[in-house]
Amino acid sequence: MLIPWMQPALNTTNNNEVRHMSVLLKTRVTSIGPEVADLAEGGVLILFADGSPPELAEVSVLHKTEEGPSDDAPAKGASITVGPVSAAITAVGSTAWNKVREMGHVVISFNGAGDAERPGEICASQIDTEALVAALTPGALITIAA
Repeated sequence: MLIPWMQPALNTTNNNEVRHMSVLLKTRVTSIGPEVADLAEGGVLILFADGSPPELAEVSVLHKTEEGPSDDAPAKGASITVGPVSAAITAVGSTAWNKVREMGHVVISFNGAGDAERPGEICASQIDTEALVAALTPGALITIAA
């Protein structure tokens, strides 16, 4: 029996053939700032690579990258998973992926918006925010795949 998070990321094509998804970013949560749960309850997640300034760490999920980030930004429809919580990317701000690549920073808004309000923001489909808060534990994987 496979545990769901151990199963390979799969997607179906138009003719229902199953294909493996390409991982654009896989990162592991190392710590969670004391204000993260309040933000996550509102559908906002702020990621920063380990070593961010203390004032940013208070509102951030600190992480250590295990794979990627890819050269190319995710497109609309790519998946984002936080532990067992999964959503579809709906918009990517103009500078969001550059910030991911340069400093491991991004704001993810689970608001379903078709356009990112801020250039450093990735928007994704709405999710169960209680499940998101529960998923935010040290060691949890965050993956963006297409």
